[in-house]
Amino acid sequence: MNDIHAAFAAQGLVRPRDGRVLAGVVAGLGRRFGIDPWPARLLFVLLLMVIPGSQILIYPVLWILMPAEGHAVTTVPGPPAPAGPMPGGMPAGPMPTGPTPARPEDRPTPPPAG
Repeated sequence: MNDIHAAFAAQGLVRPRDGRVLAGVVAGLGRRFGIDPWPARLLFVLLLMVIPGSQILIYPVLWILMPAEGHAVTTVPGPPAPAGPMPGGMPAGPMPTGPTPARPEDRPTPPPAG
């Protein structure tokens, strides 16, 4: 459910705290599409009149799926990173940081063999 809330929040579909009449679903839809809340409510009611009975299904579903404004959406952390080398010979974990010499003459020379 957190993934769905995060996806809706990323698209700007959140239920605002102010301007609500019931749950803020239509106010959130209006805000997302740049419409004031009252014209958005009117369009929502007109749309639902075209499809009889849909208001019983659509509004509660959107109420559940749309996160409330200001609620932090948390994600469940994944499994820990594996220890040891990864397939392909790359070491696991973060890559080393720091300056990398760009020119061959700036790189350290290997010790002489022998």
